[in-house]
Amino acid sequence: QVQLVESGGGLVQAGGSLRLSCAASGRTFSSYTTGWFRQAPGKEREFVAAIMWSGGKTEIADSVKGRFMISRDNAKTTVYLQMNSLKPEDTAVYYCAVRWRSDIATTEWGYDYWGQGTQVTVSS
Repeated sequence: QVQLVESGGGLVQAGGSLRLSCAASGRTFSSYTTGWFRQAPGKEREFVAAIMWSGGKTEIADSVKGRFMISRDNAKTTVYLQMNSLKPEDTAVYYCAVRWRSDIATTEWGYDYWGQGTQVTVSS
């Protein structure tokens, strides 16, 4: 089993920044991928970013490319989502998830474990 705990969400004004963290504990392996998804009220969950633990390859959704960045801290088994130039449309619950394969998936069905989510609200 893997436990994922997100933190760093909150209320921010448009144009501001937040950094989300996803801390993993429990059973972990060197070959897996961590992804960030978000879900706004009344909308489907959508892919935001992902990073392969081995090699560090990343993928960022077009909707946030140039504003969001994903990174990892190997020693702390933590993945970060740096969100800059936030817009009201970025308001959502943000989830991190782990995929037990060393490749990147951009659909929620490709992930095996999920955190409980953290709320991000961007005011205009």
